Amino acid sequence: MTTESVIRSLQNILPPVMRWSGAVARRLRLFNIAVEGKSSGNASTDALTLADLSVQELLVAALRDGDPILRTLRVEGEETTGDLARFSTTSNLAIAIDPIDGTKQYRDRTGNGYSIIVHLHDELTPLYSLVFAPEMGEHGTWVEVSPDRLVCGPDDPGRSARSVLDALPDLRSQRPTTDRRIYLIGFQHNDVRRARDVDSAELLGRTCDEMDGSIYPLMATGEYAGSLIHSPNIYDFPVSMHIARTLGGDALWVHNQQPVNYRDLWVDQRARMVRFPGIVACSEHRRVLNQLCQLAHDWNPVRYAD
Repeated sequence: MTTESVIRSLQNILPPVMRWSGAVARRLRLFNIAVEGKSSGNASTDALTLADLSVQELLVAALRDGDPILRTLRVEGEETTGDLARFSTTSNLAIAIDPIDGTKQYRDRTGNGYSIIVHLHDELTPLYSLVFAPEMGEHGTWVEVSPDRLVCGPDDPGRSARSVLDALPDLRSQRPTTDRRIYLIGFQHNDVRRARDVDSAELLGRTCDEMDGSIYPLMATGEYAGSLIHSPNIYDFPVSMHIARTLGGDALWVHNQQPVNYRDLWVDQRARMVRFPGIVACSEHRRVLNQLCQLAHDWNPVRYAD
């Protein structure tokens, strides 16, 4: 097994099943599908629907059945559903899944920015990422980050999902890089206040309620310069980190400006998920990283006030 062979397998297996999962999510969204399950006290974190559970079940089954090589990896699912026991528990490579990123927006039908996310990582950094936002655009929007390409663009159900991705242009040298918008989340009831703090640093802070769409296409196309997130989870945020690092930037802990890695993690028992501890700044621009780290270096690194 090589990392390259694992990535090739994921590139072949994931696109069609993520497209199918997007269709399931769009259909389920028409119904009242909220379920109980998390109790951290934060509405965005605690939102859970049958779509989260159904999509993860589909993704885990596809990974299990698609290629025996994938069973030799760990699988980190934001939810507990799926045949997770079929996979390794000791591999240094892991596949992380966020079946519905933006569940509160999805459940409340307040926007089109929810997405389905799978990424591969080792203990230091993401190695391959695939995102499908089912309702951004007429047929959905893709983001794929691989070792030699960064692509983002509309889906076309008249062609195979893999052929659509292969036809999208590499954005590493074909995109604007001047936007100042920064996505903020995770500061509990202080997201808006922290966004205004970012405004004061000559950037443009945007909370999830102020952002139109999913952060991953917006970062991939240069419409957002990055993010500032309190204790981001390991299932969705790493795609932003992957985009930034592919473009020459980074994701840094603001208190020491060291690169984020998967060795130093925190198990959030309230939200039932694994997180990177503290506050993380992420951008393709080193200047923006410096601004965000200087701004937030003395903010409270503890997620919950009590």
